[in-house]
Amino acid sequence: MARKTANYVCQECGAASAKWSGRCDACGAWNTLAEETQVETAPKGLGAKKGHKVTFFDLEGSAPAEPRLITGIKEFDRVTGGGIVPGSALLIGGDPGIGKSTLLLQVTAALSASESCAYISGEESIAQLRMRALRLSLNKAPVQLATATSVRDIAASLDGPGAAKVVVIDSIQTMYVDNLESAPGSVGQVRASAQELIRLAKRRGFAVVLVGHVTKDGQIAGPRVLEHMVDTVLYFEGDRGHQFRILRAVKNRFGPTDEIGVFEMTDAGLAEVANPSALFLAEHTGDVSGSSVFAGMEGSRPMLVEIQSLLAPGSYSSPRRSVVGWDSGRLAMTMAVLETRCGLSLGASDVYLNVAGGLRINEPAADLAVAASLISAESGVPLPPETVIFGEIGLSGEVRSVAHTDQRLKEAAKLGFTSAIVPKSKRSKGVKSHAIGDFEVREVSRLVDLIGIVGASARSAPSVKLPATGKAGHG
Repeated sequence: MARKTANYVCQECGAASAKWSGRCDACGAWNTLAEETQVETAPKGLGAKKGHKVTFFDLEGSAPAEPRLITGIKEFDRVTGGGIVPGSALLIGGDPGIGKSTLLLQVTAALSASESCAYISGEESIAQLRMRALRLSLNKAPVQLATATSVRDIAASLDGPGAAKVVVIDSIQTMYVDNLESAPGSVGQVRASAQELIRLAKRRGFAVVLVGHVTKDGQIAGPRVLEHMVDTVLYFEGDRGHQFRILRAVKNRFGPTDEIGVFEMTDAGLAEVANPSALFLAEHTGDVSGSSVFAGMEGSRPMLVEIQSLLAPGSYSSPRRSVVGWDSGRLAMTMAVLETRCGLSLGASDVYLNVAGGLRINEPAADLAVAASLISAESGVPLPPETVIFGEIGLSGEVRSVAHTDQRLKEAAKLGFTSAIVPKSKRSKGVKSHAIGDFEVREVSRLVDLIGIVGASARSAPSVKLPATGKAGHG
């Protein structure tokens, strides 16, 4: 006999409670508990029913693995680890209007040339999907379109012979299962809908791509368990003020988790950016103080970006710190090291830091480039032209080595840079210069050595005063 059970589920963290309260005991959020009723059917003779034996297999199988589904969009294939794995589940999230639906429509159109693809939307009508396809010049692609929100109806359509090999669900927050009485988008509905679709995809062998909404903090809305259920989690990032879009993998069971793909939003849709470094540095000028070029790594790809700093007189009792594209905590640490170990006075100034192009940097190797940008902004002296900088800074003022030095330098040389400021491979004091072909490499072991390099560039500007790099520089 069917019975109804009611629980109060937090819409922030997914924790369940037997009774309602104003505050969630699990995450501390207020007014987030909502009643969700589930219809349960108790099977007869449950106590006497035995489970089926699980079949075990060897680790090495005899049948070869199915080949990946290659889209031909190289930036997308790079992030997924070389293409979509059949039977896998992908979750892609991003801000509203960032281009998630556009990207997936281009992906399904590219795949439809060799595989059957279905695009199921719970947010747009067929006419609206056709309008987007026409704008992208994809209206001739053999993609099957459908509008549905019932998981039961979708499962019935996909569970049969001749079903699609790639299925896009846009979006998972609009789907619902009819044995839950809560509204679509609630924690229970998102979890149950995703579970049913992923189970069907694993059983039938088709790849399912789920589009997820994000919260104001940029995280995918719904229970955190949703990211654990899928095989790959992708975030589509970007600033609406810039045309660049970044597809970033934060989880991937079939490939690296630190790869990114770079796209450019155009009138004809998303275009691949084969050389992101050249695009991010297109408007870089080396004769401006407060600007440095960082040679970073995004996955297996070296990437050069411009870091800009501006110091302004503090107008309030508490100076302002504004950071775009970098960790504000690492900025505070870098400023503290510059003040304590190098004698720079930055605490009374408003500090603004920006990574040009809308890219977000996560690796500590950007510490030295940020410090160089701050030193240049404080002194008013531009950094040496055509120079890239990278290295990690320690709290004692030392510069620590980072990985992939050769790849970073090769990318810089390819784009016309002639010199680099890098960490020393062995601990020693002072500056050591050597050449790799026509490329000059200056190695620094302490942060005060960087101030000396900027000071050498200031000889033509005698009015510029830099702090002494003596006793304070060695801690």
